[in-house]
Amino acid sequence: MILALAALSAAMAIAAGAFGAHGASTPQAAEWLRTGGTYQLIHAVAILTLARLPGLDGPGLIKPGLLLLVGSLIFAGTLYAMAVGAPRWFGAITPIGGSVMILGWLWAGWSLWNSRA
Repeated sequence: MILALAALSAAMAIAAGAFGAHGASTPQAAEWLRTGGTYQLIHAVAILTLARLPGLDGPGLIKPGLLLLVGSLIFAGTLYAMAVGAPRWFGAITPIGGSVMILGWLWAGWSLWNSRA
């Protein structure tokens, strides 16, 4: 299921980038959409890639992959929200998503280190 959600996340990232390029109301909104879309797309592809690595299949993928997915959705989602008019204080939530992504990468690295032959 996490792989299907990662694919959906990638689609959302592409849509956000397209909206930023063609429909954003301000340059700041376009930049938020571009930044959110970039991070969300990179992490969606990373989740799909991690699924192919030995040592991260099954439960090992779910935990770091879920952190990457949730973190990227929080990070990008708050930027998207501000781009369409949410209050600027939403920007204070954005680093929480970044921190969750960092934890996901650390967990993935730890899992890969421990799975080496």
